Amino acid sequence: MTILVTDQGFGRDTWDRGYTPLGECANDAVALDVPSDADPDIIPLSAEIIRVDFPSFADGRGFTIARMLRLRGYRGRLRAKGHVISDQYAMARRSGFDEVEISQALAARQPEGEWQARADWQAHDYQARLRGASNH
Repeated sequence: MTILVTDQGFGRDTWDRGYTPLGECANDAVALDVPSDADPDIIPLSAEIIRVDFPSFADGRGFTIARMLRLRGYRGRLRAKGHVISDQYAMARRSGFDEVEISQALAARQPEGEWQARADWQAHDYQARLRGASNH
């Protein structure tokens, strides 16, 4: 079982309709599983939910995929899955992800409080801090 992380904290996954791997999909797929090495330009934008794999916390290609999908106009649900750590939550949200799917083992090592500390991701980016410093 997995844990879904949102700005509100930990929750259970409510998506129960399965996923179609990107390589097997047609443009009418409802839910897509996208590997970290996918070309964002070939990902169909018609899916209700797109789940991007993070095979390692050191692999940041998923952030680029999310950003490119949002720039192309994707307005559906965008989920990061796998080895995203709490320190990366703000980056995941800034790049366009709505939520992060993590394992129970990771949730045990990095409890909900660690994720919620980063939930105010819009206020804690370096540009906001720089703008705040220039106002003093």
